Amino acid sequence: MAKEAKSEAAGAEAAPPKKSKKLLVIIIVTLLFVLLLGGGAAAFLMMKKNAAEGHEDEEVATETATSGKKKANKETALPVYVAMDVFTVNLAPEAGEQYVQLVLSVEVDGVQTGDKIKTFTPKIRNNVMLLLSSKKASELLTKEGKETLAAEIRDQINLILAPGAKKDDAPVKEVLFTSFIIQ
Repeated sequence: MAKEAKSEAAGAEAAPPKKSKKLLVIIIVTLLFVLLLGGGAAAFLMMKKNAAEGHEDEEVATETATSGKKKANKETALPVYVAMDVFTVNLAPEAGEQYVQLVLSVEVDGVQTGDKIKTFTPKIRNNVMLLLSSKKASELLTKEGKETLAAEIRDQINLILAPGAKKDDAPVKEVLFTSFIIQ
C-alpha cells in the first residue's frame, strides 16, 4: 500500500508538470505573438512617421522656395476668386423690355480682399446693378461689350474697396462672367 501511495503521489506530482508545460507553452506562444504584433505595429508607425517627416522636409523646402519666389514675383501666387450672387436687372429700354441675368466671379489679390468684398457686398451689388441697368442689350451682345462691362464692374468694385488706388495696385484684378443671359 505504501508503494501505491508513493506511486499515486508520484503520478499526482507528474501530472501537474504536464499541465503546467502545456499552459507554459500557450503563455509563451501568446506572448511571442503579442510581441511580434506590437513590434510590427511599432515598425509600421516608425516607417510612417519617417515617411511623413521626409514629406514635411520636402514641404518646408518647397514652402521656403515658394515664399522666395513670391517675394520676387507676385504673379506666381495662386489666384483668389470670390463668387458673387446672381444679378438680374432690367436693361435700359431699347426694343421692348429686356433684362440681363449674370453670375460673376471676381479675381482678387488676396484672401483679405476676398473678406473685404464680403463686407462690402451690399454696396458692390448696388453699384453693379445701377451700372447694368444703364446698359442696352445691343451693347452687351458682343464680345467687346462684355469685356467693357467686365472692366467697368472691376473699376466700380475697386472704387469701393480701394478708392484712389492705381490700376496696377487695385485689389480686384479681373471680373469673370460664369453665366450671362440676356432676354
